[in-house]
Parts: sequence; C-alpha cells; structure tokens
Amino acid sequence: MPDLFSTVRSALAGPGSLELLGLVSSLMAVCDQGDVHPLAAQDERPALEELAAMFMEVQAPETTAVLTVLAVLTGDEVLRARIGRELGARPAPPQDWLTRLPHRTVHRAVRMGHVLDDGDNIMLGVRLDGGDELTIVVYIDHNLGTLVKDAFVIPEPLTAVTDQQRKLADDPDVVWNDISLADARAWLEPAIELAAMTYPPFESESWPACKPVVQWIVRDLPDGGVGRARPQWDSQALAELQDRFFASRWGAAIDHADHRDLLDSLLWFATEYGPGDPLRWSVVRVEILFGDWLARKVLAPAEYLAAAPDLLRAFVRFAHSEAGLRESLTADTLAAIDDCAPYFLADIGADGAPHPVPGLIGSQDLADMLLDYFAGIVGGHQQLNDLDVQPLPDDRFDWAGIPEDIAGRVSEVLALSDRCCDQLLDTEYRTVARRLLARIATGNPAVFGGRGRVETAAAAIIWIAGKANDLFANGPGGSDLRITDIAEHFGIGKNSAYQRAKSLLRAGGFDDDTNAVQLGAPEFLVSGYRAAIVAERDRVLAGLDL
Repeated sequence: MPDLFSTVRSALAGPGSLELLGLVSSLMAVCDQGDVHPLAAQDERPALEELAAMFMEVQAPETTAVLTVLAVLTGDEVLRARIGRELGARPAPPQDWLTRLPHRTVHRAVRMGHVLDDGDNIMLGVRLDGGDELTIVVYIDHNLGTLVKDAFVIPEPLTAVTDQQRKLADDPDVVWNDISLADARAWLEPAIELAAMTYPPFESESWPACKPVVQWIVRDLPDGGVGRARPQWDSQALAELQDRFFASRWGAAIDHADHRDLLDSLLWFATEYGPGDPLRWSVVRVEILFGDWLARKVLAPAEYLAAAPDLLRAFVRFAHSEAGLRESLTADTLAAIDDCAPYFLADIGADGAPHPVPGLIGSQDLADMLLDYFAGIVGGHQQLNDLDVQPLPDDRFDWAGIPEDIAGRVSEVLALSDRCCDQLLDTEYRTVARRLLARIATGNPAVFGGRGRVETAAAAIIWIAGKANDLFANGPGGSDLRITDIAEHFGIGKNSAYQRAKSLLRAGGFDDDTNAVQLGAPEFLVSGYRAAIVAERDRVLAGLDL
C-alpha cells in the first residue's frame, strides 16, 4: 500500500479532481465482478466491498480521499452508506473539491457519427462544483452489437473537445448533432451493459478503467429518452430492394435464381447483424462478412459462395447510389472486397487449390458439418435421428421449483408472454415460451428479483423463442413477423428484448450467443421448424447415398 499512498498523494496535489477520479475508477474497475464472464479464467480479484474494507481499516488522509471518491462513484447504496458512516468518524479532507465532488451537472450531450454507421461517439459535457469542466467520450460500436468499445475522460469543456474533433476529422461524412440528456442515457446504458456481457471484453488504455466514472455521470441523467433506432426492414421492403437491384444497371445482367438466393443471405447479414442497414457497406462490414460470417453461417457449395464477392461489388454500387453516399466511400468499400476476396475464396476451397473443406453438398465432410449443425439445434445426433414433426401440446405452465418470492413477477411475465403468443403467434409458441420461462425462473430465480420491467422480460422470452425457431429470418422457420413487431406489442425499445435475452439465456443454462440462439432440445422447437430440419437432414443423408 505504500506505493498506492504515494500515488494518491500525487493525485491530491494536482490542480483538479480528474487524476484522483481516474485512479479510484481504475481500482473499482478491477473489482467489478459484473464484468467476469463465465468463460474467463478464474482470478482472485477482490470484490469492491473488500477493497473498501481495506481502506477503512487504515485511517490516513490518503485512505479518506480514496473512500470519499469511492462513495461518490459507486452505485451500491448500501456500500455508500457504510463508507459514509466511516467518513463521518474521520476528519474532513482538506481538499474542498473532494467534499463538493457529488455535486455535478451534465449540461449537454453530443453525438458524433458517420454516414456508414459503424459506430457513434456520445460526448457528455460535465461541470463539477467548483468550476472544473470535463468531457466524457464513449465510443459505441455497432458492428459488434451496439456496445461500448472504448471511452475516456478529457479534462476540457465539451465545446473545446467538439471544436478540436471537428478540425481533426475534417470529413464531410461525419455527422454531428446535439441530443437530449435523456436520449444520451438511452444510448449509453444498454451499450455499457452489453459490453459487460461480451467475452473476451474490449479493453483499451482507458476502458473499462473509466467505466465507474462514466456510470457515475450517466446514472443521474433523466429517464425516458430514445436510444439508437436500428434500421428496420421487413420482408416486403427487402424483396422490393432486391427487385430494384436486379432491375438496375448494376444487377440486370446477373439476375438469376442463385444470385437472388445468395443476395438473400447478404441481406440477412446486412439487416440482422451489425448496424442493420443494407444500403450502407463499410470496410469493416466487408471484413466481417468475408473474414468470418459468410463461410460460417451459410452452409452451401463453394461454387455457389464463390459468387459472393462479385455480387457484393455490384450490390454495393447500387446500394450506395440509392443511399446517396459519396463515390470515395464506395471506392473504399470496393477495395476492401478486392482485398478480402482471395482469402475468402481460399477459405471455402474455391481458388483451385486443394482444401480440407470440400465444395460439393454430397461430400462427407460438408455433410458432417451440416448434420453437426442440426444436431446442435436439437441436442445431439440421436435426437436428430429421432426428431418428429408433431405439433407441441398446449402445455400448462409448470410452477414446480419456482420460489415464492418471485412468483408474482413470474406470473406477470407469463400473462404478458401468453397474450403476445395469442395475438401474434400460436399455441405452439405459447408452449415454448412457457417452457422457457419455467426453465429460466428455476435455473436462476435472481433474474426476476430485480426492478427490471416485466414487459422487457416477456419480450425477451418471445424473442428467444422466435430466434431459436428461425422466426425472424428468411430461413425455413421464417415469417413476416419482425423483431420490431414484438417490441411494439410490448411497448419497449427496439433493442430492449435482445439486450435482456443474454441474461435470461444464461439463467436458463443455455448458450448466451444471441446471434445464433440454439436451445439444444426439441421441446423448444415448433413443429414447422422441426419439419424443416428433418427435410434438410434427409436431403443431406440422401446425398451421401446411404
């Protein structure tokens, strides 16, 4: 602790509060148990309560200063009260700015975005009691799920920061606009929460070290704002977009069934992953598509997938023209396709060289991949072999094992999810939703013990049921129902169900990958989706001439 005391003394001797805020924030971030992912190696990081207790055991000006800042930054009211009692028995710190630290004002919020929508910087102007001003800058990445990828605190007024950024960017494609403080909170809170669920976590020199400071500022922003509005494309709008492309000068010459089918997959990626706009293609989106997504998510012959680079080149020219984007942006994206294409073709075995992944659907290796994929959906190869296509029964909700202290909230969620299935879906989906709710409530009752909205929990249950049955996609279980329809039914934000779904999946003992929800049991699959899986299973087996 002597080295820490020296660091604290140095921070206290500084001209303002930012250095000590940064130091305590870093200590708190190390102790953040909420950021420990189940897949991470177990470490021996202390809990925040243990850190506070350590400083409370030593009475010194340095520990008093740290405890004062810790009490300000923590969102734990019990811990804050405990520290407050300890500080009440100590002499007040001589630095008057320490005692004024709780009094801060957020006076302005600014969004700095880009027309390609890879991400946004949300900037908050903060005034501390005593005259100090600082700016919180949080970068939210949309390609990775609309989560916080970086953040930092600048000891300058917001106006100075924005003026400097405008000069440095000097880019006609950068978008600046003021947003309300409530909207800023609606942007930031879910992005911070999703970042905490991501493994491996994104880290920089300042993130998540400054996370407690960011949360301290965000906590007191007003509620009721509107966060990022993800672009919404229903099946009709996508069909019309596809028709416009193949009628255009870029697509008319390549209009045939395989290209239309492959474009469906590209539009699936463009609308369901990343920023969600099929008319805006950045370098990063191209790299994700060809570097990982397409070969992993679309199981098809290499000859079929090999057309993707040329098809995307044509579609990007059309899409960027329709969106009114500058030609230089299109040129950058086309150059990225040129760079990625050779590696993508090599990965799928379409470059003329021998590769372990064959290109024909009848090959043993690809057939095994397909069968493994279907087995993962239903819980194993034996379950895949035995899979039936009978409709799920109209189950009653199973209350066995659900603790009494959460029964009331579970009952509310049940009523809401039942009503949604009755109005938008059917009896089979109601059974799936009931089974999911029972599994989650018994698996980890604590997820229903907080103050979160029951509407969000019910929407997340329906979202999980739909994603697990390919309801919102263009695949065999797809329908005209969109995720936005679910959100509108429950009166919640467009991304709220998706964000809550991760914690519910973990509570039920499921994999929390929300990009590809697999519940691993036929009991959660409606008959239509099981029938589609059986048909694909039989097609693969027939191709092997077994």
